[in-house]
Amino acid sequence: MNELVNTINGVIWSPALIFLCLGVGLYFSLRGRFLQVRHLKEMIKLMFGGKTDEHGVSSFQALTMTLAGRVGTGNIAGVATAITFGGPGAVFWMWMVAFLGASSAFVESTLGQVYKEKIDGQYRGGPAFYIEKGLGMKWYAWIFAIATIIACGLLLPGVQANSIASSVEMALGIHPNTTAAVLAIMLGFIIFGGVKRIASFAEVVVPFMALGYIIVACIVVMLNIEQLPAVIALIFKSAFGMDAGFGAILGLAIMWGVKRGVYSNEAGQGTGPHASSAAAVSHPAKQGLVQAFSVYVDTLFVCSATAFMLLITGQYNVQGPNGEAMFTGIAGVAAGPGYVQTAMENIMPGFGSVFVAVALFFFAFTTIVAYYYIAETNIAYINRKVNRPWLTVVLKFALIAATVYGTIKTADLAWGLGDIGVGLMAWLNIIAIILMHKTAFVCLRDYEAQQKLGLDPVFHPEKLGIKNADYWGGHRSEDNLQAELAELGKPAIDAKP
Repeated sequence: MNELVNTINGVIWSPALIFLCLGVGLYFSLRGRFLQVRHLKEMIKLMFGGKTDEHGVSSFQALTMTLAGRVGTGNIAGVATAITFGGPGAVFWMWMVAFLGASSAFVESTLGQVYKEKIDGQYRGGPAFYIEKGLGMKWYAWIFAIATIIACGLLLPGVQANSIASSVEMALGIHPNTTAAVLAIMLGFIIFGGVKRIASFAEVVVPFMALGYIIVACIVVMLNIEQLPAVIALIFKSAFGMDAGFGAILGLAIMWGVKRGVYSNEAGQGTGPHASSAAAVSHPAKQGLVQAFSVYVDTLFVCSATAFMLLITGQYNVQGPNGEAMFTGIAGVAAGPGYVQTAMENIMPGFGSVFVAVALFFFAFTTIVAYYYIAETNIAYINRKVNRPWLTVVLKFALIAATVYGTIKTADLAWGLGDIGVGLMAWLNIIAIILMHKTAFVCLRDYEAQQKLGLDPVFHPEKLGIKNADYWGGHRSEDNLQAELAELGKPAIDAKP
């Protein structure tokens, strides 16, 4: 099974996907005149602005729901794996994926808002919706929806669950069977409660877990501040093959940095638009900018926290392409959650291992919840014309079963299956947003134009020549629009073409 999974991954994660992720991010950055830098202040402002309504969630809730998916075991175990097989230079390429990927996140999340729908009283959207409506390719949309349901409902939860089980067992001696039972009960309570409960859960837990982890990382770095300049220099030198010790694995640094970067921040992968589409905003570009900032939070903040804790204390290993040890700072431990726990225990005796286990529990558990929401949204897409309520019930139990099974699965197999899911979704979504990116940048220009006039931007697809944006233009009448603006405390506008 491991050999088959590795073979499939070798095809999916070929150099073509690596260059595609970086190339598309660079192109979108140039096309948007580096919107991820120009609109940084606006991203932060929008993140805390906006309101919820009876059909959707606030911008901040949508951000935390997205971060619940982005911030997971990849931010801890994934970073350790990237450093082990790609060297310290892999960290730089994770940063590059985040910086360039922020523009990809803007494009996909803006498209998610443009083509969202109201289904059973809730806002729903994502790649399947914008592929069908924007490209007119229903068969392609169904392929993405089915692939996403399989990936997020069955393949990816095992990675998170496996990391939770192994870290809790190592730190507290709790048997995986007990961990599996606790996860099943908690998951059942949340996912059977609907989107509002998921949003409320994410809104409270995600900021708390991310901020706490970053604060501890800052403390570790400050205690070893004299090493910081050398570590930063090592990251940059290794990233370009200029370091004598790690120069031979330049290609691996790029591959593992991009691979784990995409896995962690999910920019361009197609997961982010699902949660972003649930936000109640007056213009799609608003949520696109908020979601671009979420990539920064995931990689530049949380992933960097793990990387600096490991590198600044020397608690990491680097393995060459033939399996030979190139650097050994923490002997006898394989890359993964236990790797980071052992390193942190050496840094903070009596506390480090438990801290990582607790952090990983929150990171990974919220990600599993986000996976459920993403899979459920794609089932909602499939059920639009023919209602099959049993599919959602099957998904709930299948995801809980996959999570329970993931606690006893081998780590290598869990990561391998997860990589297949991530890679397949990335291929399908990146091709789609390449074909549709013009719509996102039309929205950005419209947003910027209205801002220059001193207006709070409101979206009118018919004025921009955007078709099939049914929520915004089709059934959304003038009266409905003015009522929604009044509810949000905004002045009335002339919505006629």
